[in-house]
Amino acid sequence: WHTDVTFNATPPLGAVLAARKLPEVGGDTLWASGTAAFAALSPALQTLLTGLTATHDFVHSFPLERFGTRPEDLARWEQTRRDHPPVSHPVIRTHPETGQKALFVNDGFTTRINELSQEESDALLPLLFQHFAKPEFTIRWRWQAGDVAFWDNRVTQHYATDDYRPAHRIMHRATIQGDVPF
Repeated sequence: WHTDVTFNATPPLGAVLAARKLPEVGGDTLWASGTAAFAALSPALQTLLTGLTATHDFVHSFPLERFGTRPEDLARWEQTRRDHPPVSHPVIRTHPETGQKALFVNDGFTTRINELSQEESDALLPLLFQHFAKPEFTIRWRWQAGDVAFWDNRVTQHYATDDYRPAHRIMHRATIQGDVPF
């Protein structure tokens, strides 16, 4: 589960995904609502999390080992690291158009809650990741050729099921520039 590119100061507003080639079986995408996840938290936990920030780091999902071992691979990874240092975002984000609060942490890029001790952060983040992905906050899309999906990256996470190999799935994607979370 992840929200796209939260390691940027201005994560994408959303994305459009179009199905071009699909496996006969599998390849579904699931989306989870951060708004529903926040609303379902206890009032005490909502209060605790409001005002906290979390570090988002691209290295969490893109460790050096995934880029190869050649010198040019290392140089490309190091440049990407310099271009994308860790950033902080609110743990609870306010949607800029609806004003609704949403949980804004994800297992793909969120590494710690800044205002908590490392031990507290390490205990709380997995709980929040698991909470966000509860079935009651999710939908599952079974792709058909020609389908087009649009999602609001500011208040959702998604998960592409990898259950179709060795078949292939070809998707075309456009990402929409976003703003600074608040």
